[in-house]
Amino acid sequence: MAILPAQTIRAIRPIYPFVERSVFEGRSYGLSSAGYDVRIAQDIWLWPFWGRLASTIEHFDIPTDVLARVCDKSSNARKFIMVQNTVAEPGWKGFLTLELTRFLPWPVKIKAGTPIAQIIFERLEEPTEQPYEGRYQNQAAGPQPAIPATLENVG
Repeated sequence: MAILPAQTIRAIRPIYPFVERSVFEGRSYGLSSAGYDVRIAQDIWLWPFWGRLASTIEHFDIPTDVLARVCDKSSNARKFIMVQNTVAEPGWKGFLTLELTRFLPWPVKIKAGTPIAQIIFERLEEPTEQPYEGRYQNQAAGPQPAIPATLENVG
């Protein structure tokens, strides 16, 4: 797999709304040289050493020959705000639910629109014959809790 550069991400536009590089309260978001920084959709408080679900403003439509890795944004990591790293599989569509944790002994408020995570896109050697069809396909806006697996919804 190869990491996709800005021009390829721009060409495939796997995120809507797609934004060229921009700034919100001193933090960058949108397209970067080899990724895309997404924003949080809601105001939240992160309490010390607790986890919280949030979601992105951006909607994803991942092509069947691309995998997207969700990574920490360094400006947040330096404030000990961590995003649990995960993967958006080829063929997945929906709003991304993020799992956030604060690792300092005082709470922090994160405003809606704040850049929160970096997405790195990687190209598969060829489109997968098994695109994502699991229980989180077409995930709705807003933080979504875990859905228990059943034989009908396992992807």
